[in-house]
Amino acid sequence: MATAGREFFTARTVADALREFRPGHRSTIETVRLDSAWGRVPAADIAAHEALPGFDRSSVDGYAVRASDTFGASEAIPAYLRVTAAVRMGEDADAQVTADAAVAVPTGGMLPPGADAVVMVEHTQEAMPGTIEVVRPVAPGEGVVRRDEDAAPGARLVSAGRPLRAQDLALLAAAGVSAVDVHAAPRVTIIPTGDEICPAGEAELPPGHVRDALTVSIGALAREAGGDPHGTAIVSDDPGALQDALELAVRDSDVIVICAGSSVGARDQTAAAVAALDHAEIWCHGLAIKPGKPTLLALIDGIPVIGLPGNPRSALVVFRLIGMPVVRRVGGWTVELHPASVRARLSRDLASAAGRLDVVQVRLHEGEAEPLFGPSALLSVLTAADGYMVVAQDATGLAAGAEVEVFLYV
Repeated sequence: MATAGREFFTARTVADALREFRPGHRSTIETVRLDSAWGRVPAADIAAHEALPGFDRSSVDGYAVRASDTFGASEAIPAYLRVTAAVRMGEDADAQVTADAAVAVPTGGMLPPGADAVVMVEHTQEAMPGTIEVVRPVAPGEGVVRRDEDAAPGARLVSAGRPLRAQDLALLAAAGVSAVDVHAAPRVTIIPTGDEICPAGEAELPPGHVRDALTVSIGALAREAGGDPHGTAIVSDDPGALQDALELAVRDSDVIVICAGSSVGARDQTAAAVAALDHAEIWCHGLAIKPGKPTLLALIDGIPVIGLPGNPRSALVVFRLIGMPVVRRVGGWTVELHPASVRARLSRDLASAAGRLDVVQVRLHEGEAEPLFGPSALLSVLTAADGYMVVAQDATGLAAGAEVEVFLYV
């Protein structure tokens, strides 16, 4: 059994969390058809079983030649070659290229035997029927894709841990791969807590209640990170209720997210509920970040647990920065994601406190980044933002006109 003890609200930096909170748990492996593999994460490197493209082929429309027959050719003194045959697409090239001869070949056509280069049709002209003038020399290998130039037998086609892109699928399809072993989408269990929380679809709210805004929104970010989100019933503030919910969730989850109950207060049970479970380890309860300081990171039986602040805006900021990388890692990612960003000028002075990372929502207009402010409970600040900027932990503020990097919401 773990204890919150001295870890309780001992703030760790965001950089520490990204570098050191690295759960070893991975989602299961499944096999999917190639046409369903976009965005999935290969569980192992995939190697070529044969040379690709498998035969020497032309990369241009032109004439297959012996390069030595074109040496010294120019517009003033062209090389004259006899056209002895033509290669048809999808057919074997069996016409031998001999001295002072050429074979017409289309882009992608097989290189005929005896040829070691292809001269572009633009660098030729017909001198007389059956004879061309070559007005520019070619070097051996020019205009040719060699049989193993895309991939030699045994070469790695795609790497484990990097989500498959359209170009990766193209290469795998060309290599004859029809199915891929990938990590299953991590099952992300989202547990909303609080006596004041009502389901999002509640038409009328009792006094002092709010609708659950986090199950659907955290679920959306989890899905964006490649996860498979599932919300549970709302858990009350009863001391044992969250512990029971966690014991149930850990059985079939790859990541557990607790919404609310992570701030210091008499009714906040997250750290205590996690600590009460066997095989639980609290990595930290508190991050040096604004908004989102009362964040908990823990492991239960190796399953990562993220305890988010109950404030929806804070929760979304923290999950984007910390939770999404955790979901990706559990889903087999080994590469770092670089979010889309733009450079902009800060429209006004921006105060900050040293010792914490400040995440500031901004609106972009004509190259300027306008910081958006308001109580951290206001979701409308997020919906009005085009992106966010980060003020470094050791900074005490930024001056108007400073160039900043804005990470875009897309």
